[in-house]
Amino acid sequence: MTTQQDAFYMAKAIQLAKQGRYTTSPNPNVGCVIVKDGQIIAEGWHKRAGQGHAEVEALKQVANAQGTTAYVTLEPCSHHGKTPPCCDALIHAGVSRVVAAMTDPNPLVVGQGLAKLQAAGIEVVCGVLEDEARALNRGFIKRMTQGVPFVRSKLAMSLDGRTAMASGESQWITSAESRADVQRLRAESCAILTGINTVLADNPSLTARVETEVKQPMRVVLDSQLKMPLTAKMATLAGRSIILTCSTDTDKQQRLQQAGFEVYVLPNSQTQLDLSAVMTFLASLHINEVLVEAGAILNGTLLEHGLIDETIIYMASCILGNQGRGLFYLPSLHNMADKKTLKLRDVRHIGADLKLTLTPQ
Repeated sequence: MTTQQDAFYMAKAIQLAKQGRYTTSPNPNVGCVIVKDGQIIAEGWHKRAGQGHAEVEALKQVANAQGTTAYVTLEPCSHHGKTPPCCDALIHAGVSRVVAAMTDPNPLVVGQGLAKLQAAGIEVVCGVLEDEARALNRGFIKRMTQGVPFVRSKLAMSLDGRTAMASGESQWITSAESRADVQRLRAESCAILTGINTVLADNPSLTARVETEVKQPMRVVLDSQLKMPLTAKMATLAGRSIILTCSTDTDKQQRLQQAGFEVYVLPNSQTQLDLSAVMTFLASLHINEVLVEAGAILNGTLLEHGLIDETIIYMASCILGNQGRGLFYLPSLHNMADKKTLKLRDVRHIGADLKLTLTPQ
């Protein structure tokens, strides 16, 4: 195979992997293509944790895999988890060549899968379309290598940078198309993080409403003083609704647990939750990607502490005026030298709005 052919088949495997982006959490998105004599003879992707991995799903479609090449977006696993090692399946099937986009960042694997394949006499190539493969699983990679999830903040604003009127009224700044796009962001996320002030103001559901199968994200509320109403909408919904607090009021904790919440006490910093501890805790729950849907105070604090990996802003063609509420509460900024600079990565039209994607400078 030529380098160009390897890239072609790997691109197909990456497209397959994307089909699991709403359902595979906490596992990574993985796709596999099996090729023989220049023809794709089988395809597979990982659909859900506990079910077959991409390589196994593809091999199910092949009566004879002798002499084939398997293209997989992530190094085949070499350890026993909920399913047997994919390396063994490829070896037993008689695959003669494996092309991987990247090594698996999981400490239980990290290079061992490729080494096992090579030891069995299989030709191994790694690094084909690696950047594209990494983009597929940036949350999984960050959790495995840094012990924290990938954090994306979603904000909607007017042309003059306001997220709501002074009264707090904010429905709706942006178009129906932008709101539908947000549902897809939710569906891609393992958890949606918000603050108690947003819950008290809006009583949100924080569910992903998309027209396809989705593993609903965990709902996480930062509530330092346990102000959460027992009647909050999210307590009645399917899935996990979690409150993170630094309050030691066990009576409140019990009442909230009886209402349907999980309550966890975490370290505090000046009477507020320690946000670094929050991220480490979320990683311990196998959360790969966090979507922040919150107000200016929480977004400002996350930005101040360098805890936002990506900011997505939907900008509508309207003016809310100088009394409107801003995007980030950053009282420590007084001079131009203190400003927070972000790098604009992408701009596109969503309905009548602009969608801006930014990352830290």
